[in-house]
Amino acid sequence: MARRQTPGALIRRFIRPNRRLGNRKFGAPSRAATFESSTHPTTFSPPTPAMKKSLFTLALAAFALAATAQTKPGAPAKPAAAAAAPAGYAEGMAQAIAEITRTGDPAVLQAGAAKMERAAAAAPTDWLPRYYQAYALAISTFGSQDNATAKDNTLDQAEKAIGQARQLKGDESELLALQAYVYQARLMVAPMERGQQYSELAGDAVAQAEALNPANPRPYLIAANNLYHMPSEYGGGAAAARPLFEAAQAKFAAFKPASALAPTWGQYQVTARLKEYGAPAQASR
Repeated sequence: MARRQTPGALIRRFIRPNRRLGNRKFGAPSRAATFESSTHPTTFSPPTPAMKKSLFTLALAAFALAATAQTKPGAPAKPAAAAAAPAGYAEGMAQAIAEITRTGDPAVLQAGAAKMERAAAAAPTDWLPRYYQAYALAISTFGSQDNATAKDNTLDQAEKAIGQARQLKGDESELLALQAYVYQARLMVAPMERGQQYSELAGDAVAQAEALNPANPRPYLIAANNLYHMPSEYGGGAAAARPLFEAAQAKFAAFKPASALAPTWGQYQVTARLKEYGAPAQASR
């Protein structure tokens, strides 16, 4: 009898092809494939046309996710951890969160990251400003015209902010999911050279995020996007990713954020992707 795999099993299914991809060296891009990789010379063999297309589509998809990832926030379960925050802090945070989660404009995202830096100074015990600072910085690199060094510097700042949020005892599942996103951004700075390292790191972070909180939908979205744009010869593709998008949709439907300011982004992108599939999927065995 056909039955669906558990969401956790779907995440682990993503890890297996992801590791096969990570263990294969990527070829050097042609000069026409402007992936900011000229500062990282390589002696790898040239990539296949399918691989070039897959990496380019992954870059576009990552930017699309950055621009449209926000979903409507659910009812808060408890107040945000903003001890001793000044008056108007929650309202200011809500506005800043809306700004950074509804755009892919690097300038707006950088400005939003600066606002989160100030919010972190105003509420030094709240982990959420550092989380959203990292989010804004990471996503800004997808649409940025900066060179590889500048993008890496921005991502260094994002990882520093994640570390600061972790020191404040932030939600580890959310932080790991965001860390996976940062790894994707690192990969896209120079995908031909970095595929081996960062595809595996992103997969591991996604698996850990899901294990810590199976109710969190964001690990499923990130894993689904990775699998969707992975070459079919490594177990990826639209059909392979569909169960993960469907699992993400179910998770979003049931998800209750921990506070009015807690992460809620991603549902719009899942819904848009599932519309592309059309007819209902067959049950997985």
